[in-house]
Amino acid sequence: MDGVENSVTSGEHSASAAGSDGAELHGSDLARAALQAAKEQSQGNRRRPKRGKSPAGRRRRRGWSGPGADDRDPQPLGRLASRLATDHGWTDRLSGGQVFARWTSLVGGDIAEHTKPVALSNAELTVQAESTAWATQLRLLQRQIIKRIADGVGDGVVRRIKVQGPAAPSWRHGPRHVPGRGPRDTYG
Repeated sequence: MDGVENSVTSGEHSASAAGSDGAELHGSDLARAALQAAKEQSQGNRRRPKRGKSPAGRRRRRGWSGPGADDRDPQPLGRLASRLATDHGWTDRLSGGQVFARWTSLVGGDIAEHTKPVALSNAELTVQAESTAWATQLRLLQRQIIKRIADGVGDGVVRRIKVQGPAAPSWRHGPRHVPGRGPRDTYG
């Protein structure tokens, strides 16, 4: 805007000092003279490159991808999600999530009916069993279950299984309690 103001002020001085017929310019004649001065000034500052070649002699990149495959082409959502997970280092956590999501298909329907995975940290899977008998059974089948998980999800996702039995009821109610053995004859 400063360039236009400067040209207007210079146009005013040149037009007021000497118009085309020697008289001072006013109103629309003054505006036309200022516009003409601005156009002449901008034409002098602009250089146009030759058609067909860019100023550096390189080809300018087009806005579309062309006939070959390109990252800008539409891609399946699964491929984009896996690339995003790989780039951010989320593959280990997603593999761990697959253990929870596919628990029935990994260990079989009979085992999955009586157990559930609780936590996975540092390649140690914590599994809670429905009864102490199933907890013992899981401890015996631990190697086979780890092999099935490795075949289904990936090797190294689960290296150890920690089996928990059924949770006993807690007799602690409220913020205060008396240390001791608790009730005796509840289970007869």
